[in-house]
Amino acid sequence: MTMTDEAAPATGRGAAIFGLAGPELLPAERDFFREYDPFGFILFARNVGSPEQLSRLTADLRAAVGREAPVLVDQEGGRVQRLRAPHWREWQPPFDLIAGMADPALAARAMYLQARLIAAELRASGIDSNCAPVADIARAETHPFLRNRCYGEEAGLVTQIAAAVARGYLDGGVLPVIKHMPGHGRSGMDTHHELPVVTAAPEALLAGDFAPFRALNQLPMAMTAHIIFSAYDAQNPATQSPGMIRVIREEIGFAGLLMTDDLNMEALSGDLGQRTRASLAAGCDIALHCKGDFAQMQQVAAAAGEMGAASLARARAALAQRLQPPAADLAAFSDEFAALSAGGRL
Repeated sequence: MTMTDEAAPATGRGAAIFGLAGPELLPAERDFFREYDPFGFILFARNVGSPEQLSRLTADLRAAVGREAPVLVDQEGGRVQRLRAPHWREWQPPFDLIAGMADPALAARAMYLQARLIAAELRASGIDSNCAPVADIARAETHPFLRNRCYGEEAGLVTQIAAAVARGYLDGGVLPVIKHMPGHGRSGMDTHHELPVVTAAPEALLAGDFAPFRALNQLPMAMTAHIIFSAYDAQNPATQSPGMIRVIREEIGFAGLLMTDDLNMEALSGDLGQRTRASLAAGCDIALHCKGDFAQMQQVAAAAGEMGAASLARARAALAQRLQPPAADLAAFSDEFAALSAGGRL
């Protein structure tokens, strides 16, 4: 199957995105996906071998559900990229690239070009959604797991770069997933292992951390942060907080499809069923489970169930932005990117 434009794209029924165990779709996974019909799939390094293998895998995933299901990946550049050399290009960490360029407009152009080039690589193997841009604002206290994935230390610059990255993916036929809403930069902890608590006042959050997300609230998809914002909800991380989801929907104004960050992260408590139910009850549309553990996927599917009417509408609206990209001179894009990233100027 190939990616096509559809006036009313089929979304599937299941309120989840799943990973899978390895580089080939196992029969049990195929049967499970066919029956549950998740919204989409996400790939990791364990699923990636060669371009030919990856193309087969993405085609097999779509064949399992009988539609053009979105296939996601984390291909930010730098430390977080699942497709790597020798088959795919290696990218500098975004923070380092941008910090080395004196002109924000040229930095935005460089990041747009990088997104276009990444999009072309992804689509060539059947991947049509990237978990980027990262709109978190880097701070002195930002944990190293996140800091050099950020685009800068000031809301205006982060907004400018994130907008350019998102446009690059959309122009390249790849759906961006903005993360980590409503902002992860104040966390000094790695949410893979701990639950951070941010104590900043609402005024500071709205003027700073939330600002890039508010400026980019028209993007099709977003991923939540597993962080407590005590000024709004002292008990629950944003992913599982009705109050914080209200902030995302009403104060930030995001109307797109909202997925959780990975439910396996230890910032969340309880078993996978409890984590899933709490996240969707709070207002997330989609439960994201990345590990590829078959028993865990069954647990998440049972807890997530089917998308409701509002989530289905947001899913259709998101997929409607997945367009066939126009013909582009990728060699010229690559040359321009090289010139910009080498000297910070043309």
